[in-house]
Amino acid sequence: MKTIVTFGEIMARLCPPGNRRFIQNMPGSLELTFAGAEANVAASLAIFGARARFVTALPDNVISDACVQNLRGLGIDTTRILRVKNGRLGLYFVEKGANQRPSNVVYDRAHSSIAETSADKYNWSEIFADARWLHISGITPALSRIAFESSLAAVRNARAAGLSVSCDLNFRKKLWQWEPGTPAASLARRCMSELLPFVDVAIANEEDASDVLGIHAEGSDIEGGHLEIDRYPQVAREITRMFPNIKKVAITLRESISATHNNWGAMLYDAEAGEACFAPMSGDTYKPYEIRNIVDRVGGGDSFAAGLIFALNTPELAAPKTAIAYAVAASCLAHSIEGDFNFSTRAEVESLMRGSASGRVVR
Repeated sequence: MKTIVTFGEIMARLCPPGNRRFIQNMPGSLELTFAGAEANVAASLAIFGARARFVTALPDNVISDACVQNLRGLGIDTTRILRVKNGRLGLYFVEKGANQRPSNVVYDRAHSSIAETSADKYNWSEIFADARWLHISGITPALSRIAFESSLAAVRNARAAGLSVSCDLNFRKKLWQWEPGTPAASLARRCMSELLPFVDVAIANEEDASDVLGIHAEGSDIEGGHLEIDRYPQVAREITRMFPNIKKVAITLRESISATHNNWGAMLYDAEAGEACFAPMSGDTYKPYEIRNIVDRVGGGDSFAAGLIFALNTPELAAPKTAIAYAVAASCLAHSIEGDFNFSTRAEVESLMRGSASGRVVR
């Protein structure tokens, strides 16, 4: 397998232990890990056994040294990470929800190094020299105009180098604030509409198509935890109508009963075949995984993206029905793991795909 490149921001994630609230634990100790959408994807890909390269810009200090060492320890190629004098390491604080109390995220990532490092500082030809795939998300271009321009340069250069490109729309209303006077959704729609013409595989959750592209799944009540599953192929068809270059659209389908009880599945639409397939399936019927005791759902979408990319780049997993089943199983397992990174192996994912879902002790 040739190298899969991911480009985006990595941060320090600070979280109270267990399900404690910020007000309970501060002042006091917070658990620090490293996380960020594209880094999460790279970590999962490396653990599956793929050749993964993560590209970003980090401040030249000892905290970034620890971050790079953490990534390298997972088997990620970090040789194209820029170390710069400007900017800082972004932070985000997460308070894990439980039952009817939702999780809460507080960002502190203004003026991060990637938000202040211009596109011409990256050596794109070297970054993509031995690669076949680039993955980005809608989070990095939301950070600043500079980060948006770098993201646009990444997809343009990847396409020119003959790579396939995937993009997770990942709408974050709290971040799209860098153009005063422009509503977050409007800024996201305008910028992502410039990026998507260079994309082959679009990934979204049940809300992103609506928030970013104005395409709605009729009858779904996302806040109420009810999705009209059979409406999502039409959502995908509309995305490929708007952007004919997109060959596949994957949409995760989360029915949120509570913060710790979700139904979880997904759909993959193949534009060339004009067909959609769902996972997981029980015979001919879509039957989502019922996850009743979520440990940590942050990063669940990134684990899905990594699973899909890995499957599409692995011949024996690349058929649409198999690829979407692998991606959903991978992300289901990620809900059982603390932190953003999915430490599930390929063997564990394939075991769940085959129906081993009881959680019995493996001896």
